[in-house]
Amino acid sequence: MKSPVVVVAITLTAAILVAASLLIIVGTRKGAGVSTLNAPTPQQRAHMV
Repeated sequence: MKSPVVVVAITLTAAILVAASLLIIVGTRKGAGVSTLNAPTPQQRAHMV
């Protein structure tokens, strides 16, 4: 009874991992855009605090 649920859960996790890896690859290819997006966030959080 539980085997189909386990298979669906594994497929969903695999799809999420593939999507995350694709996003990381695209981000590394863009490079500058990702660095500019990631750089100000800690500074903004520091200003918010």
